[in-house]
Amino acid sequence: MRIGIIGSGIAGLAVAVRLAARGHEVNVYEANSDPGGKLTQFALQDCRFDLGPSLFTMPHYIDELFLLAGEEPREHFQYQRLSTICRYFWEDGTRLQAHADKYDFAREAEKKLRVHPESILSTLADSARKYELTGRIFLEKSLHQFATWRDRQVIAAIFNLPSLDIFTTMNRVNEKQLRHPKMVQLFNRFATYNGSNPYKAPGLLNIIPHFEHGIGAFFPRGGMYTLTRAIYQLARRQGVRFHFDQNVEEITIGSNGARGVRTNGREHTFDSIVSNMDVYYTYKKLLPAKYRPRRLLNRPKSTSAVIFYWRIKGEFPELGLHNILFSNDYKREFETLEQGGIAADPTVYINITSKHEPDDAPAGRENWFTMINAPCDQGQEWDTLLKTARKNIISKISRILGTELEPLIEGQYVLDPRGIQELTRSHLGALYGNSSNSRLAAFMRHPNFSRRISNLYFCGGSVHPGGGIPLCLLSAKITAQQL
Repeated sequence: MRIGIIGSGIAGLAVAVRLAARGHEVNVYEANSDPGGKLTQFALQDCRFDLGPSLFTMPHYIDELFLLAGEEPREHFQYQRLSTICRYFWEDGTRLQAHADKYDFAREAEKKLRVHPESILSTLADSARKYELTGRIFLEKSLHQFATWRDRQVIAAIFNLPSLDIFTTMNRVNEKQLRHPKMVQLFNRFATYNGSNPYKAPGLLNIIPHFEHGIGAFFPRGGMYTLTRAIYQLARRQGVRFHFDQNVEEITIGSNGARGVRTNGREHTFDSIVSNMDVYYTYKKLLPAKYRPRRLLNRPKSTSAVIFYWRIKGEFPELGLHNILFSNDYKREFETLEQGGIAADPTVYINITSKHEPDDAPAGRENWFTMINAPCDQGQEWDTLLKTARKNIISKISRILGTELEPLIEGQYVLDPRGIQELTRSHLGALYGNSSNSRLAAFMRHPNFSRRISNLYFCGGSVHPGGGIPLCLLSAKITAQQL
């Protein structure tokens, strides 16, 4: 079978490997000059930065691609499990290290916050229970095919819905289980992994902590971009052909459904088409209007981000690879996001890969990926918002670290929702496609296939099961199975 894939984001690369490993002839068309989509890199002076995702979990989904292709994963892609996942900072001087080992984590919380260890352990046990009951079922299967709902495991999960906290919020569950405002805030922040609001998102999303503290958080040797490079090179070895700087203009439709793609005015015919492009733009730009599922495409979008990439003079031993500087009023921060604004006191995420990869920055310097949550692009005055956000972020970091940060910034690159939309063709700059704040959000994502056009499939963060590296890899798996 000849298969054409639109886009070489992480899901597009993964589905290409899966299909090529089964003997199909696969061609990938990419508008950019390099693969990766959001998962790419760039240099600022003499510092290397990962442009997009900065956290790596569920590495077995990457290993699975190599094993499918008959290769040994460790010969091509290496990573290490982190002993400390994240360092947390509060304005009152409280600091806490989230150890990967759940018992060490619980002891740290007891020492720093006087939280009873059992409340941490029981919360993580509940996260693991929810994952075992639903994660593999709803994340690894299509929710849009009748056969899924006849599966015995799926039926069992449905009967367990009341105990999965789908009818309450993440915040309410965490308040009930943890009872300490700082620990509630810490566990609420896992909602941001898919652009959600913990005060609205269903409690079922509390499966996310299990990804880190049950399965583990990891760091790829060479940085996050090595994920893209490793899968791209694997695809090449499997015979996948890549066509870069090829902007797909149209998905051509014939009597039997999707039949090809048009680039530079020329049609390339295939037996099936897979779009790794944002599903909104797939319909809006590549398909006739009569095929658009307007209700689904017009659903509320997830949050976006504002990221300052800074070359920093000096070294900060109190900071690790992943760091969170919390807002004083977390609920108000999310209310401001939903109103289309950026909080005056935002939670700041700092990722510093030079902590693990010294070559990412020269001696005496660090590469800071400094991010805050932001709304998607709704026509805000972003230039004004960016100036204010930069000032507030620098002020917050300076207060918490006790160092004037501004004089230490020697280089800067900024990415906001407008730039995210332009670089990655994510509708409105939303990082995770449609919002996951409603209890039925998982069932409202676009399926991995078209109901109206035969031979047309979809993968990536804007369709089932959602955004983030692990879910994008799973979307590729589901799509390949269906195709």
